[in-house]
Amino acid sequence: MKRELVVVAAATTAAATVAGVAFLVRQWRRQSNQQLSAQRILREFARWCATPTSKLWQVANEMASDMEAELTPPGDRGGNLGVPVSYLAGLPTGEEKGTFYGINLRGTNFMIVRGKLEGRNEALSDMSRQEIEIPLHILSSDDSTKELCDLMAVEVAKFVGLHVESDGKVGERERILGFTVSLPVDDLLPSSALHSKWRRLSFNDAVGGELAQEMNQALKKHGIEMRVYAVVSSLLVLQGRYYNKESVAAVSLGMGTDVAYIESLPQQIVKESSSEAAETAINMQWGNFFSSHLPLTEYDASLDAESADPGCRIFEKLISGMYLGEIVRRVLLRMAEESALFGDVVPPKLTISYSLRSPDMAAMHQDTSQDYEIVQAKLKEIFDIESSTTLVREMVTEICDVVAERGARLVGAGIVGIVKKMGRLANRKSVITIEGGLYEHYRIYRNYLHSTVWEMLGTDLCDNVIINHSHGGSGAASIFLAASQTDH
Repeated sequence: MKRELVVVAAATTAAATVAGVAFLVRQWRRQSNQQLSAQRILREFARWCATPTSKLWQVANEMASDMEAELTPPGDRGGNLGVPVSYLAGLPTGEEKGTFYGINLRGTNFMIVRGKLEGRNEALSDMSRQEIEIPLHILSSDDSTKELCDLMAVEVAKFVGLHVESDGKVGERERILGFTVSLPVDDLLPSSALHSKWRRLSFNDAVGGELAQEMNQALKKHGIEMRVYAVVSSLLVLQGRYYNKESVAAVSLGMGTDVAYIESLPQQIVKESSSEAAETAINMQWGNFFSSHLPLTEYDASLDAESADPGCRIFEKLISGMYLGEIVRRVLLRMAEESALFGDVVPPKLTISYSLRSPDMAAMHQDTSQDYEIVQAKLKEIFDIESSTTLVREMVTEICDVVAERGARLVGAGIVGIVKKMGRLANRKSVITIEGGLYEHYRIYRNYLHSTVWEMLGTDLCDNVIINHSHGGSGAASIFLAASQTDH
């Protein structure tokens, strides 16, 4: 009897062992299939996003062609950039000295700035800033320009009053207040009449003229001896030009993106210029650029379709900080749905649009810890994903790499296209100034951008394009605008 019990027990144990092994084998096969499925999605995505040098040159050439097309007479224009001539007075020479004030009008706020210039060999010093939120009733009003200008004039008066002693004697001449407008990112700002007016400012000089007139009336009303010469889209290139005559373009890479460059324009374009060919700063609006050579994917198509401006600003949606993290999230969501990347249940927070910000994407991408500890911490913090394997975390960094590399290489191609359009690739040095949090804080993105320019130009020409980082930002641009306008 005991022997029979032993045999039965042994048989039962063996059966349980076999069943356990079979279960583990099924689990292993299932996980293997899931990983293979996720890897297939990643390989497919990387293939769609590929940017070989030949494709980058196609993008650069089309960028140059579009820039040329936008500078032809209005009736003959064929480009899609929507290039506005933003600034027609003199450019900084590097000789301007003194303390200057500026104002930068942005999405839901404006910034008043003050800084001291002492010539091109000295850095901008004594910089002061104050940011003021625009009340909601002004943002939502259909006729808010006058009220907004009144608010800005009051705040300028307070700001100047704080610096009366340090400014010293100003002189009898009326001071210039530099006034720049930074276009807001559509997805971040509610629709409003004021928002629409800012958008039109880039394409309609009358809107800028109206804003300057209202601002001057408000300054006079509040007894401020300052005058706005012109209202222009923020032109960082003015800062670069102050310090280096070879500075020909400036790129802003943050939540949104834009470019301004220096152009010599014929008389029929610069109607108010008294010279045969005036040197002018032009805001490119390169976020609007589109080309059939852009490496677009199904994730980009769905992002664009669900955005506030479908079919518009395609280039910006590929390269700027507002959208990079969102593309990564969409790829992760598909992997979670089709290959159970994070388990049998899709994490609910992974379905929330724009929940993955570019700074968090950069932190995961630049995680150098052995087990990708930062990646795990971010997955938990943002998506409530409690645990993941090292292989899954590594795959997350690879997705980030694909998205960042594509965006940065397209920026590099755009920069080469600008310099090519200006005819400076082969025989002249060209300094490109870049500012913005995406460029400053995302090291791998920045490195991809630089290496792309070198790769495209080769050893013979790469020294002709010099990329400098500017820390001043759009607020500082208004200071250099005021300085350049003071003598004109």
